[in-house]
Amino acid sequence: MYSDKEQVNILTSLLVASGVRHAIVCPGSRNAPIVHNLNECPQMQCYPVTDERSAGFYALGMSQCLKQPVVVCVTSGTALLNLAPAVAEAYYQHAPLVVISADRPPQWIDQLDGQTLPQPDALGRFVRKAVSLPEPLNEEQRWYCNRLVNEALMVKHGPVHINVPITEPLFNFTVEKLPEERKIEFIAADIPSHVLSHVCRMFLQSKRPMLIAGQPMNPSYDEAVMLVGDNDEYVPDFVLYIGGSIVSKRLKHFLRKAKETWIVNETGELNDTFMNLTNVIQGDGDVVADQIHFFLEQQPHPFVQKWEALLAKVRHHADNYQPDYSQMAVAKCFEESNPLEPVHYANSTAIRLANIYAKHPVYCNRGVNGIEGSLSTAAGFSLVSDENVFCVIGDLSFFYDQNALWNQNLRGNLRILLMNNGKGGIFNMLKGLEKSAARDQFVAAQHKTSAEGICMQNHVDYQKAQNMEEMQQGIEWLMHTESNRPLLLEVFTDAAEDERVFKAYYHSLKAE
Repeated sequence: MYSDKEQVNILTSLLVASGVRHAIVCPGSRNAPIVHNLNECPQMQCYPVTDERSAGFYALGMSQCLKQPVVVCVTSGTALLNLAPAVAEAYYQHAPLVVISADRPPQWIDQLDGQTLPQPDALGRFVRKAVSLPEPLNEEQRWYCNRLVNEALMVKHGPVHINVPITEPLFNFTVEKLPEERKIEFIAADIPSHVLSHVCRMFLQSKRPMLIAGQPMNPSYDEAVMLVGDNDEYVPDFVLYIGGSIVSKRLKHFLRKAKETWIVNETGELNDTFMNLTNVIQGDGDVVADQIHFFLEQQPHPFVQKWEALLAKVRHHADNYQPDYSQMAVAKCFEESNPLEPVHYANSTAIRLANIYAKHPVYCNRGVNGIEGSLSTAAGFSLVSDENVFCVIGDLSFFYDQNALWNQNLRGNLRILLMNNGKGGIFNMLKGLEKSAARDQFVAAQHKTSAEGICMQNHVDYQKAQNMEEMQQGIEWLMHTESNRPLLLEVFTDAAEDERVFKAYYHSLKAE
């Protein structure tokens, strides 16, 4: 039996008709009719997450894995605002989250009634569409409700917000079946063949073309650009940019020297990252990249070969450099263990080490680059993946998002590599900040916290490492142990030694 709230039934029916099959649901009374309906649908799988901050990132991780829209449903009041960081990240990743917030009737907003605040448009421009459903009293209002839900669910490349005011009583579950709803279809268009040919021709006819793909990875470029320095022979005259965020600031500044950039993305959005954009093409960038690679295999381009030789030198150095015990050694050992399953790297130091050592695509919340939600995103991904899912994360990111482990749905396929050097180690790399007496305690949040107790309370299998041998054995355990609960390896390093080893790596590359 379903809720007797008509707008809730219209929404539920259209979610199912649109192919949405997974929902993260958060506790609350106002959203209980919605959660009840989602749970009643045989086509829908629900996952409870109590912390709304974590819930949004769980939904993001699931969306990354499934490449489909995922619902995150919250109750009224500040519960919705707690989703803002995850929604902002989804916006810049173009991930299809469906945010559903229950709401109080509009006449009670700002009247000192409990759990009320202005919820329509509360997520601002971080959603691509925001609608607030009426409670239908006649056929025209019912048509309007149907139309609004259709408008929201037709958005494919980013989060949407569906606000659902619900009048009491809330808990009448008396409707036997969902209504048959009119669903408006969206038909996507591919890049026309003549446009694809023109893009490839522009690339191949340029004297110094470069193909750049952002997120999920652009390994080795940072070190290569450092080696190039002021040598203009390596500056491209034509950049074909397949969108996505780029980790390296050095690379972004370098590409601003290029003559022009063409960007290809699925939304047709104007992202002038390199300050020299001349063309925006809406379409699948992977299709363009595959076509370019095909032509380059038939007829190699001298400038592309020049860059490939430079990148090969960087990769050779990374493969042969043997870092002393440090976070760099941890990342190298992990990547040399050949993780074939999905790997999520947290922001700051972790993703920069991935840029050096990863030879495969990785996941990272680079839309806004925040540290919050990295663990929850990987955890959400693991819920809908049959593979092991690894999360390589620093201590501040982990402790900030520890509620990601407070979840009854987690299984043994979630594997966490926690690099703990007792502070935000990235702040040791910022030139000039060492002059501030506030750096360690107040900026880098120095601490003496361990994850062991957190793992114990959440039934996560735990091991720690404090030297090279223990770390190598721990990574072997993390990679190959059979388990029905998540595994976490906490590797303790010294922040000053991490800094020394990291800088020594770049110094030795320059010296070659």
